[in-house]
Formats: sequence, C-alpha cells, structure tokens
Amino acid sequence: MTHSLGAGAAFQALFLTVDRSGAIVDENIERARGYFAVAARGMQPAGVRQSNMRAVSRVVARAPGVSNADIARLTGLAPQTVSAVLAALDEGGLLTRGVARRRGGRGQPATPIYLNAEGAFALGAEIGWERLEVVLVDMAGRVVERLIRSYDYPDASRVFSDLGNLAPVALSSLAASGRGRVIGLGVALPSGLGQPKALLPAAEGQVEGWANLDVGAEAARATGLPVQLLNDGNAACWAEFLSRPSPLPSNFAFLRIDTFLSAGLVAGGRLWDGAGASSADLGAMLVTNEHGVPDLVEEIASLQALKARLRAAGTTLAEALADEPTEIASRALDDWIEVTAFALAQTVLNAATLAEFELVVLDGALPHHVLERLVTATADRVARIGAHRFAPPQISLGNLGRAGAAQGAAMLQIYRRYFSRELADLDVE
Repeated sequence: MTHSLGAGAAFQALFLTVDRSGAIVDENIERARGYFAVAARGMQPAGVRQSNMRAVSRVVARAPGVSNADIARLTGLAPQTVSAVLAALDEGGLLTRGVARRRGGRGQPATPIYLNAEGAFALGAEIGWERLEVVLVDMAGRVVERLIRSYDYPDASRVFSDLGNLAPVALSSLAASGRGRVIGLGVALPSGLGQPKALLPAAEGQVEGWANLDVGAEAARATGLPVQLLNDGNAACWAEFLSRPSPLPSNFAFLRIDTFLSAGLVAGGRLWDGAGASSADLGAMLVTNEHGVPDLVEEIASLQALKARLRAAGTTLAEALADEPTEIASRALDDWIEVTAFALAQTVLNAATLAEFELVVLDGALPHHVLERLVTATADRVARIGAHRFAPPQISLGNLGRAGAAQGAAMLQIYRRYFSRELADLDVE
C-alpha cells in the first residue's frame, strides 16, 4: 500500500519559484535558455541529452497535465527537442498521458502529460544509534513501505545482515515489473558511528568493528543494489524540505533531536552537503551550557542527555512522557527543555550568522507536545539573547518526526537520478 508523504507528490513542490510578493511564478525562461547554451558548449552530447531530460521531468513534476507546447515554453527548448525527450521518457516508463484536450482554433489537441509515480523506486536506510529503518519510495516521493528494527547499539557484525533481510521484504510489496525499476539504495548514518561518546559508550568490540568497515560496500553486498552514503542529518533535512507546503523556503536549517542531534541546511533550494557529505554537523557546535561551560550541542540537546538527566533524578523517560507524569519526572523534563532551548538558541544564531536563512525546523523522536514546548522555548530564548544584528529566523515544528532520514536517503536517489541538473549528478545513470 502506498502512503502519502505529508505534501503528497513531494517532488512537485520542489520546482516552484516564488517572487518577492510570495506569488508562485514560472521559472525564468531566459535563465533556462542560458543554461542550455552553456551546457551545449561545455558538455558532451550525452550530457546535454541528460540535462534536457531532467529539465522536462522537472516541468512535468511541477505542473502535472502540462502539454508539449507548455514544456517548450517553460524550458526554452525547441518543440522538436521536447518531443524527442518525451519519447525517451515514455520509453523509459517515466510518463503517463491523459485524454487529449480539444481546444478552439486550428492545430492538434493538447495531450496532458504526467509523471508515472511507478516509473522508478528507490530504497533508503537509516543505520542509527538505536535502530535500523528501511523505506521504499516511488518517483513521486511517496512512501510505499517502511520497516524498522530496534537494537541497543548498532552491531557492526549484524546490522548489514539485518539490512539484507529487510530490503527484500520492502521490495516484496512491488510487482515484478516494479522491482526492476528500483534504482538504488541511499544509506544514511550519523557522523562517528561506532565511536565512543560521552553519553553513549561503544559496546565491546564495536569501535574496531566499525573502523574496519566499508559501509557502502557492505550495504551493496547485502542488498545487491548500488549504494550512496549520506549523513543522517542531511538526509532527514531533504525529506523535511520536500514535506513543507508550497512555496518551499529557499533557505532553511533543520535540527533533529534523536539519540543525538543531527542537522542539515538548505541554501538556495539546494542541500548543503559539502565535499564529504557531512556539512552542517551542527550537533558538533560548541555552545555554553547552563553552568557557563563550553559543551557540544549534542551533549545537551539529545535523547541521551534527557535520559541521563532523568536517571540522575531517579526516574525514567517513560515516566516523563506519561499522560500523568510524576512530579520528579515532570520537573526533570522541564529543566531539560530549558537548558536545551538555550543550547539550540545559540546554535540557531551562530548558524544563521554563517549562512543566512529565514526558517529553522525542529523535529525529533519526542512526542508532538514536547517538541511544541521546545520550539516555543527556543524561539523565546532566541528573542531574549537579542545579541544578533539581523532579524532572527522563524522556528517551527517539523512534519516527519523521527522518520525523515531513511525517507530522505531514498528521495535523494530519485532526485539525483531524474531531476537534478547539477553537473555532479549528470553521470549517475
């Protein structure tokens, strides 16, 4: 069964352009024409063909039911080039066509063109500190299947056999023809997986086990699929980006409170992943804790930090999150929200100084009502610090909770294969 991602056909919203008044407008045609002119001078014919196909796919995703003539107008491509591209996309099973619409006057009736959501699929996996999640998405960004396996610590000797077991189960929801359209696996994992942390010591033998592992090769061996590795914060950030209602923010930061804090940045509508795919590791930012001592954000704003505070108070996370928490648990949770909001406010203001953005999205593995309190407390702390030289970004609650990393890892495979016109992504076919 196919499950919708918050915003429905997620990739459709990605290609909307917004003017200063907030109105949705067409992409700049002259800019598109200039792009293709440069591409023609700097690419081999196969690269130009890929770029053209992705430009057309973007328009069809943005405006379902668009016609050949509309595509030519929006991309700046010649009508005969559009026809050739559409034929290639048709041959690849990536399009569907509706009933031709009769128009007044002369000429052929316009046939509406749509992306085929079942034209391609991708798997995503998050190898986290406490669980393995596997997700299957279709070309429209919708979640087809989601499977989760929990553990106390990611065992390097077992996690890939678990991945190899879960991947076929996820794919079993597809018909045989659909399984042949799975393009690959994106694997999201946190920085320093297997390394000892102050709040989560590595299990015996795991430091050595993870240090000697080629994660990409092991995941490929376990699943038989081509693999791309991603930072978990970047992957979750991308999924959250596509889940936002249109028009999408062109610049925003994402913070996810899980076992530790993961993060991502979108700048100019592009994921800021850096050369090593681990940029925007805001959890490693130094801030001042409640005692005035420098500390890592993830040592304060994380589930591990909350659990440690609750243990010190003689209570548990279950008691703190109960419908009627004990007074001790409630007080410990209140204290954690206060110190976490202070740490996150510093993180937000420091990050916004480096990379200006108008929105910060906060999400994580806590119940909705706790996250709402944390959003409010963080926004209040940002306002109270008041030492910034710019309008502070808005802080809002995310849409996906804990689920984003595996989902985003899968969605990035689809985007980079069929929609991205970045030069680095034009050779992935």
